Amino acid sequence: MKGQYSKLFSPLKIGSLELKNRIVKAPQSTGLSNRDGTVSERLVRHYKELARGGTGLIIVEYTYIDNEASKSAYCQLGISDNEHIAGLSWLVSSIHDAGAKAGIQIEHCGRQKFLGTPPIKAPSRIPWPTLYEQTGVVPEELTIEEIKQIVDSFGDAAKRAQTAGFDLVEIHAAHGYLITNFLSPHTNKRTDLYGGSLENRMRFLLEVIKNVKAKVGEKFPITMRINGTDYEPDGITIDETIEVCKQAEQLGIFAFHVSGGDHHMMNYQVSPMTVPKGPNVWAAEAIKRSVSVPIMASGSITTPEFAEKILQEDKADLISLGRPLLADPYFPLKAKEGRPEDIIPCIRCNDGCMERTFFNYRSIRCSVNPNMGREGELMITPANTTKKIIVVGGGPAGMEAARVSALRGHKVTLFEKGKLGGALNSSTVAPFKADVRNLENYFSAQMEKLKIDIVHEEATLDSIQSGGFDAAVIAGGKVPNAVHIKGIDTAKTIQAIDVLSQKAEIGQNVVIIGGGMTGVETALFLADQGRNVTIIDKAAEIMGNDLITFKISYFEFLAQRKVTVHTSVEEIEISENSVAFTNKAGNEHTISADTIILATGYTANTNLYSHLQNLAHLDVYQIGDGKSPGMIYDAIHEGYLTGLRI
Repeated sequence: MKGQYSKLFSPLKIGSLELKNRIVKAPQSTGLSNRDGTVSERLVRHYKELARGGTGLIIVEYTYIDNEASKSAYCQLGISDNEHIAGLSWLVSSIHDAGAKAGIQIEHCGRQKFLGTPPIKAPSRIPWPTLYEQTGVVPEELTIEEIKQIVDSFGDAAKRAQTAGFDLVEIHAAHGYLITNFLSPHTNKRTDLYGGSLENRMRFLLEVIKNVKAKVGEKFPITMRINGTDYEPDGITIDETIEVCKQAEQLGIFAFHVSGGDHHMMNYQVSPMTVPKGPNVWAAEAIKRSVSVPIMASGSITTPEFAEKILQEDKADLISLGRPLLADPYFPLKAKEGRPEDIIPCIRCNDGCMERTFFNYRSIRCSVNPNMGREGELMITPANTTKKIIVVGGGPAGMEAARVSALRGHKVTLFEKGKLGGALNSSTVAPFKADVRNLENYFSAQMEKLKIDIVHEEATLDSIQSGGFDAAVIAGGKVPNAVHIKGIDTAKTIQAIDVLSQKAEIGQNVVIIGGGMTGVETALFLADQGRNVTIIDKAAEIMGNDLITFKISYFEFLAQRKVTVHTSVEEIEISENSVAFTNKAGNEHTISADTIILATGYTANTNLYSHLQNLAHLDVYQIGDGKSPGMIYDAIHEGYLTGLRI
């Protein structure tokens, strides 16, 4: 195929299974199944939408293989019983009908049991730290008899998948689940024939492969997801993984799906925007040089350009996309049609797909795609009556409301006195926030394509009243929280957002009051310029309520840049060139400061909205930071839903 992404859209075989292109939907647990693990209607709608988007192979999320200890998460898809087959068959047919091939991943959670309920089984009594902190539960060590039963259960699960009509089965041997627990010396401390040497540690996996192959036949495509490394200091190494893959290939594995990390090293498993893209591609390339079957590269491959580059450089044979296909299931079709600017970009925020959903017992969602997980419920349909709409504020909430309203046929005018993007502009100054720039570019392209009238002025009550508008969407206007600190009325302070917007002069010695995400990003931005930076915060820990994967990265960045952090701070007093405070232990500190920066949060500016509410002829909607300062997830979801309501 000739075109911009010729390799990405060329066919390939995995064993006898021919794929129309090199794009694979990576398995991701959605929480969309029924409680008993059976297929639900909303799960079918989700995968049907993915298949319609043009993906060559969809590997359905991890499924638990037995009813003993393999189930990891709430509403997880099951394949542990023959009664699961009927629903799985329905799911396969829906994927096939929409034009994609269907695979399914089979898994035992091992020590990583989100449910936290007994029994929890693992090779050794080494707990997953997060679960241990929450429950104090230590896994039970598997007996030889239990190991043999689990091996059988993997084979039985694969046979059920074949019976249901799946084209391929993937064995999950990555990400800190049971098979990884055996492979990694970090979690395998056994002294019997399943522990110690690599030969012993891979024994369980090889027995699983043999059992699966015996039950589905030699020609049925079986793939394996594997970590290049788990990134644990005493974990499995790439050299060991290569040897495991060589042995697995001899037993009949048809392709390797290469990833990395475990739930303790989440930054490599589900890498946020703070981690460079494609953090595990190096491992895919290393394994590809050592085996002869196809290799799938996975992990933070967020653009078709990057995917094509990996294939052209012969680092992998297929590209596995997880979060990017949640952000836009039509990623493949848009790329194939030469419309990459129309792809809704995954910004690797991990907010919708992990933090506020999966980690909180909810079904998976997506910050930039409000349809994800609710396919078929929130469709954009033509408006019954065309209206003239003004949107005030060109941030993500405003632009999403404008986009959806325009798609529904409304005539939209957007007022933004500055550059389109709103708060996105200041949040993308740091180089590790580059993914958000893709979102800015996407929205700007959509505003232009939809011919939305952009007015680079401040919207006033008069301009709105005289514009003949039927509806107004107020999507901007946050102001810094009031701060009550001794000396603040006389000392000169700067708001963090002005620093990130590069609107302020900064000295060499900087103190930042406030250790949330904005304060930390400001600290890192200034530390990269060679400034001496100190963060002080009243809380016991900085970034206490912020995203887990970001915290991991940001704490590393702060240490690398030697940013000083003081927490549990009390009795702050600021002056022209210093900040004094006392900590909870009663120790007094005074820090010299050329610049004092406030990062103490924001509140909505509701003045314009309050005045507009009194206009009888105008429907008024308040969203985004104009309603309550929040995350990109909140802004886009509110904008989308508002666009549907008007």
